[in-house]
Amino acid sequence: MRGALGVMAVSGEGSGSGSGSGSGSGGGLRRRRSVKRAEDRSAEDSDPDQRDVAPDPQTERAVQLRTGTYWLTRIALLRSVGFIYCVAFAVAYNQNRALIGQRGLMPCREYLRSVKRYVGGKIGGAALAYTPSVLWFLEWEDMDANLDHIALAGLALSGFVLLSGRANMVIMAALWTLYHSIVSVGQLWYSFGWESQLLETGFLGIFLCPLWSLEQIPRRTPPSLISIWTFRWLVVRIMLGAGLIKIRGDRCWRDLTCMDYHYETQPVPNPISYYLHRSPWWFHRFETLSNHFIELIVPFFTFMGRRMCMINGALQILFQVMDILLLLLPLRS
Repeated sequence: MRGALGVMAVSGEGSGSGSGSGSGSGGGLRRRRSVKRAEDRSAEDSDPDQRDVAPDPQTERAVQLRTGTYWLTRIALLRSVGFIYCVAFAVAYNQNRALIGQRGLMPCREYLRSVKRYVGGKIGGAALAYTPSVLWFLEWEDMDANLDHIALAGLALSGFVLLSGRANMVIMAALWTLYHSIVSVGQLWYSFGWESQLLETGFLGIFLCPLWSLEQIPRRTPPSLISIWTFRWLVVRIMLGAGLIKIRGDRCWRDLTCMDYHYETQPVPNPISYYLHRSPWWFHRFETLSNHFIELIVPFFTFMGRRMCMINGALQILFQVMDILLLLLPLRS
């Protein structure tokens, strides 16, 4: 088509008279330019490759997952929080009847009744502020069923987040509310530090997600850098606090002798405790110094750039895996 239009332009230019060759030459140049523009427009209209097409989802996904966008960080955090919630609700389903059920060691129904009397005999703002729990709005005749339903609902939602890596603010807020409802009436059994840490982590997870969308990579809701930094600060605060409370709490952590006696006083000894206890003195000093390094020094790597953040994460994960193995080994013995 372009060749045909070119030939037509040349032939039209040459058909002028000899006396008007100058003006014919200028007119021919203008005609060639206009024909060229017409060619380009017609080519764009006829060539489907030149038309506007929808972007390829795979290409767009690859562009969005570049370094510094934190899409994968959000997915990993959601799956991790979902896993911890899943374990927590599974444990609650397994033990709540025996601990805080109708015939449990510390029945939560009696606890709620005592709170109701304390706040004036009404279930209102004061009762919810003192003990925030959805159990206030359920029938108390079958408290075991209520506890089971809360645990199963939390198990289903957290399992969905864990397996799919998808969540929104509604799901994360529901998980936080359900687990808070159990912790609030758990009394002695739910008064340990890891319960409040899970609630704090779950609360931060609410703001990691879009409001309604369940897409893994919602285009209109990129991960918030503020939300990412709240998780980083949570890790720094927990580990730094764990190290400082040791230093301030007992002199053996300051003179590096704490591990000399740790395995003798371990709440649940495991098969390797005997061998670790009989290790040389320098090994126990190394253990204590390593603990101080991980808890008091490594958390500051968070503020030293991406590579140091990665080193911080690897060391913290290794440290936690070692602790978990020491706790799980007794179950296998």
